[in-house]
Amino acid sequence: MAAFEFHDARMAYLTSPQRRMAAVGVVLVVFVGSFVVPVGVSSGDSSTTSSSSSTTSTVAPGSTTTVVAPSTTTTAVRRPRPAPVLRLGSSGRTVLALQRRLSSLGYWLGQPNGIFGDSTQQAVYALQKVASIRRDGAVGPVTAAAIARGVRARPRSRSGNVVEVDLGDDLLMIVKGGKLVAALNTSTGGGYTYRSDGVTAVADTPLGVFHIFRQVDGLVIDSLGELWRPKYFDGGFAIHGDSYVPPFPVSHGCVRVSNEAIDWIWARNLLTVGTKVLVYNIA
Repeated sequence: MAAFEFHDARMAYLTSPQRRMAAVGVVLVVFVGSFVVPVGVSSGDSSTTSSSSSTTSTVAPGSTTTVVAPSTTTTAVRRPRPAPVLRLGSSGRTVLALQRRLSSLGYWLGQPNGIFGDSTQQAVYALQKVASIRRDGAVGPVTAAAIARGVRARPRSRSGNVVEVDLGDDLLMIVKGGKLVAALNTSTGGGYTYRSDGVTAVADTPLGVFHIFRQVDGLVIDSLGELWRPKYFDGGFAIHGDSYVPPFPVSHGCVRVSNEAIDWIWARNLLTVGTKVLVYNIA
């Protein structure tokens, strides 16, 4: 559960009017376990507070009137540095907390280890797709806010063992017993025209309801490239591992996931022959 609080130790030393003015420059910090990332800052680098007072003395006609000029006190309230953006290559306790949070939300990334590697980047891609935010694979304030909100993938299936492929978000969701097991980044048909064996075709992923009918525990090489441990659901279309799975569609029509993800799918005995495959587009 995320908790929110305003935090600036210097507020304790300001007068009441100054506190009200300085609150404008305070940073909102999000706590998710030990994962701490600021999600909002003031509009400027610093803010100032001012207080003024004046004194006027009035005497009888013929006398002198003395006016004391207003005095002004200015106090600068500096903004704390924002937490660094977490990205591929980052490491440490904050990354470990991030990985545990993503795993708890259903985004598969393997065993949390405190190292922001390819599997963690794939999980971040998946969350960013679900949250409809920029898909850059890095965790800055906007993505951190989505994580704090607990953004989860929502498959259509409510029963049985199903793998869903949402072409609108390019997201693969594994459902077992009606419950989401994992959400994965995927790259599907890129929609471009290509030629293979003298035939011109369009790189589209077929829509509909299918079933896994064949699987190969190893590398398959065909005219269109390499498929790692493919699970076929419609002719030559398969869910398979690949070393390149960007957050946008680039395949000839197959459903790509990372090599690490397909290895985990095989190890967990998921997507076995006969498993229902639901491919749809709700964009």
